[in-house]
Amino acid sequence: MKIKKLQTIAVIVLSFIFLYSCQAFKYKPVSAKDFPPEPSKRVKKNIEEGRGFTVMDGLNKKTTYEFASSNPLWRASLDTLDFMPLATANYSGGIIVTDWYNDDSSENESVKISVRFLSNEIRSDALDINIFTKKCDERNNCTVIEGNNEIVTSLKKSILKKAAKFEDSDLAKKRKENTYKREIKD
Repeated sequence: MKIKKLQTIAVIVLSFIFLYSCQAFKYKPVSAKDFPPEPSKRVKKNIEEGRGFTVMDGLNKKTTYEFASSNPLWRASLDTLDFMPLATANYSGGIIVTDWYNDDSSENESVKISVRFLSNEIRSDALDINIFTKKCDERNNCTVIEGNNEIVTSLKKSILKKAAKFEDSDLAKKRKENTYKREIKD
């Protein structure tokens, strides 16, 4: 009985403390005149007042962003699979999944391909390609079979060749843009 009374008192005391601490977060109207309109000045003011935070302890690390148009492997994969309808193409997730595709040569058989990117480098182990074949009978009972190594190998080879060509053309383009003329001083 004594323990229950102590627990009840502890709960009441903690609830008062909690409710009292919420006073600090009470809505306080502010005037726009108190804050500078420039974002950089607002950020500076907030940090000086202790209301800001920094990511990674303020280390000045250069962040590089890669986009789909700058990744030759991604572009080559989309170019290779352009004849198939896509179900999902998520660059940030590193995956392309096609919808079921039937080329009308066999009405009861469809193919689905998923390409997962393990690296941005143009290497054979940078891609994980899975092929799924769906075969249906006359009563629409379907079975899905994973894997067809011949098609996987052919797709990988095709994607890697195109990616290498894209990378070469991108490098040539960058070289052409970055050429400069030297001034010859007499």
